[in-house]
Amino acid sequence: MAVGWRRGPAGAPPWVEGPAMERRLAAILVADVVGYTRLSEAAEEETHRRLKALRTGIIDPRVAGCGGRIVKNTGDGFIATFAQAAAAADCALALQRGIARATEGEPEASRLAFRMGLNLAEVIVEDGDVFGDGVNVAARLQAYAEAGDVIVSEAVFSEASAEATSRAIDLGPLPLRNHARPVRVFALRPLAGAARTGETAPGAEARASIAVLPFRTGEPDPDTLRDTLADGFTDWIVRALSSLRDLFVISRGSTLAYRRRRPDPAAFGRRLGVRYVMDGAIQRDGGRLRVCTALIECGTGAVVSADHYEGVIDQVFALQDTIALKLIRTIAPHVRERELQRALRKHPASLTSYDLLLQALDQLTRMDAESFARAGGLLQQAIALDPSYAPPFAYAAWWHVLRVGEMGSPDPDGDGRAAADRARAAVERDGNDPLALAIYGHVQAYLLRDRITARRFLDRAIEAGPSVAMAWTMSSAAHGFSGDGRLAIAHAATGQRLAPSDPYTFWHEGLLAQAHYIAGDHDEAAAWALSAVARNRAIRFTLRILAASLAAAGRAAEAREAAAELMRLQPDFRLASYAPRCPFAPPVLARWLGHLRMAGLPD
Repeated sequence: MAVGWRRGPAGAPPWVEGPAMERRLAAILVADVVGYTRLSEAAEEETHRRLKALRTGIIDPRVAGCGGRIVKNTGDGFIATFAQAAAAADCALALQRGIARATEGEPEASRLAFRMGLNLAEVIVEDGDVFGDGVNVAARLQAYAEAGDVIVSEAVFSEASAEATSRAIDLGPLPLRNHARPVRVFALRPLAGAARTGETAPGAEARASIAVLPFRTGEPDPDTLRDTLADGFTDWIVRALSSLRDLFVISRGSTLAYRRRRPDPAAFGRRLGVRYVMDGAIQRDGGRLRVCTALIECGTGAVVSADHYEGVIDQVFALQDTIALKLIRTIAPHVRERELQRALRKHPASLTSYDLLLQALDQLTRMDAESFARAGGLLQQAIALDPSYAPPFAYAAWWHVLRVGEMGSPDPDGDGRAAADRARAAVERDGNDPLALAIYGHVQAYLLRDRITARRFLDRAIEAGPSVAMAWTMSSAAHGFSGDGRLAIAHAATGQRLAPSDPYTFWHEGLLAQAHYIAGDHDEAAAWALSAVARNRAIRFTLRILAASLAAAGRAAEAREAAAELMRLQPDFRLASYAPRCPFAPPVLARWLGHLRMAGLPD
């Protein structure tokens, strides 16, 4: 239908005759080449030639063959419209498969790959082009897509074919720029393996980097153990910091030139190209040692944290362990907070996958619906920006786990599959990442009930990262689901000791409470559950643990209060729908459900 008046040539009054402006329902496909700027800077003419070949050989014929029309070329992409959403979704997936086949023999660093967004909306059609909010939404969705994938709105998903939706991932409601309300979206995956290239070159390091400088001892003395002790402490600290997946640790060999001369640590760190340096000194007085450490930010020279430790020479290994544990417990939060503030100050166009991940984690720990949705969107953007970087995949899997356990998933089975897919992708990208291994194991234990696979991966996680709190606590959960209270307590206690100031301390304490409940120590379980709930009163699983533990301990009135608080957060909670998804083995499950019922939770 015609809208308003006809518009004349540029500069003419609006009442001058011109092409009619119409409104029409259309499926809008927006496609963009991943990392086009980087590729053009490396080989502009070659990149343009290969893109043109894809356009003429695959994209244009396929779009026309599916009944679509390309309405605009954007230099590194295109916009196409279709009359039917189902045809548009099938076409987009066919395009991704065709492009993947055409480029599979090319080096990953120079491979052309597209991300696509698809929306169904009423658009303005004028002069052969399309305009309107529906087009803007499609463009925003495209920014969330991974290389080789298609992100679609719920309106498109509801009309897409069974084949197109068979491998879809429900990403939930994602916040879109300049939109007041989030849009529920889905990621469609081509059946054939698609290229996984990103904005940054493969292998580019995104994390914050740190160098541990050789510890100072004063003038070397061949009659003392000072140099040997210094080398031992330096090696031990490098090993400890290497277990923190937020940090990229420079090898010790790169810092040896610093051993015999003492220039400014921050200046030396800048020459190494790192953001942080760890400087330290050892003093010996008879049989006693004092070890001092300082974490320095190279850009400003500011001391982020400083500490000292004392011990006796006969207990040097215990002192090394103490320092390593203290560093893990204090340095990681300091670094993450400073890195988050740095990321929040950056212009959106310059954000890296690492920056987006930090922002996502900041939102994820808040555990309210709006922040949770924003965290999911940031993780998806991080994955799209650098598909070779494992941590966003691992935390995306964790996001789906929390969606089932805490946020009220509309499709728990689908979230379980998505969590497994994301966790598997993280392990494929970094098979030695203890967090990725732990989350994959937790998904198997909690959502998929594969206890054998779960324990295998959780054991690997602890071996790869003995100082990673999540690995121990997730292992505790798996042992608890199987009814092994003794191992559940031991592993949860280790995780809790490693994370006393972690954003997820409530989770570590909650699973320690669960472990004590399984072991039959209900008062201890209630004590830890009370602490976990006090840290974050919006967490459902800790309230369930508290209610069950209090009921088991005979503290009926307190148990009813905990159950009432849970029902306030989750009014639709019913034991009948909860029980089939509860991961406990049958002997524990019956006792658990009975205590929740005693607390007053409805059947």
